[in-house]
Amino acid sequence: MLAKRIIPCLDVKNGETVKGVNFVNFRSAGDPVELGKHYSDEGADELVYLDITASLEGRDTFVSLVKRVAQNLSIPFTVGGGINKIEDVGVMLNAGADKISINSSALRNPALISEIAGNFGNQVCVVAIDAKLEDDGKWHCYVKGGHERTNRELFEWAHEAQERGAGEILFTSMNHDGVKQGFACDTLRKMHEELSIPIIASGGCGTMEHFAEVFDYGMADAALAASVFHFNEISIKELKNYLSDRNINVRRI
Repeated sequence: MLAKRIIPCLDVKNGETVKGVNFVNFRSAGDPVELGKHYSDEGADELVYLDITASLEGRDTFVSLVKRVAQNLSIPFTVGGGINKIEDVGVMLNAGADKISINSSALRNPALISEIAGNFGNQVCVVAIDAKLEDDGKWHCYVKGGHERTNRELFEWAHEAQERGAGEILFTSMNHDGVKQGFACDTLRKMHEELSIPIIASGGCGTMEHFAEVFDYGMADAALAASVFHFNEISIKELKNYLSDRNINVRRI
């Protein structure tokens, strides 16, 4: 069995790491390069850097930041935000990123998934899905950093992304984001049962027990979190010891 991955996420706005609640009310969390190096040294398995306003504001992704991150890390990292065409992917990989995360651009142009997978390999393409459970009982997908609802539903879109060549699905529950009440485990378990590619859980982590729950009951392949790491509420080393003591397979430090 593959080891479960712990992935700190660094949302970057104007060159600074920030963290919000339900995709709004952001506060500063520090320098993205220094934080990334700290997490790498502490034992994180991967990192995700998201330029959270790139697709909303129409800006290009932060190439210079990616280069600085690559120079300071010894673990893989994924970059997302404002990646709209195959040329953007090449730029990010050449700057040092290991994987590319696409969200708004994939929903606008699903063929981009196949293009990335065909040119760079499935393992490079992470399809991020920001979705909200609404009053009609369905999970609706959102774009532009959670600002615009689409007509796509979570499960049918996840299936299409897999069929088009996505290597992983990064699912963020907008309902759970930043509130620290636990991941959307029922939904993650259903995704795990329906899909054959790895699923990264995002949104809602507040305790080490939440990580154990999402790996055990939610059956996620990786768990992504931000504020609990950024504000020193959970240590990655202590978290991995905690998970290992509960017979959850993680890469030990």
